Amino acid sequence: MKEPININEASFERAVLQSPIPVVVDFWAPWCGPCKMITPLLDEIAKENGDRFRVTKVNIDDSPVLQERFGIRGVPTLLFFSGGQLRDQVVGAAGKKAIVEKLEKLSAQATANPH
Repeated sequence: MKEPININEASFERAVLQSPIPVVVDFWAPWCGPCKMITPLLDEIAKENGDRFRVTKVNIDDSPVLQERFGIRGVPTLLFFSGGQLRDQVVGAAGKKAIVEKLEKLSAQATANPH
């Protein structure tokens, strides 16, 4: 994966919960200014780390069920998954370094504690 994957209720299970690598899910909306600011960062992370992490995006306007399921109150919200479990989250715009550090931490934990 060299670019973020747009997902919805139908693809969430396979793309996120069944992923063999850590996943960040970007809950965003087209009308959200800060969402537009972090999009290039997520694109870069996907391009640079596509084999180690998966970057996914959920448009809350198109996927209200996922928004409700995870209690998303503001966008952008980044949820970090590893081994099918929600491990961390960031509400609001985050820097590239902070996002990558969270993903690397999950990757290291997954390697140290394989299923």
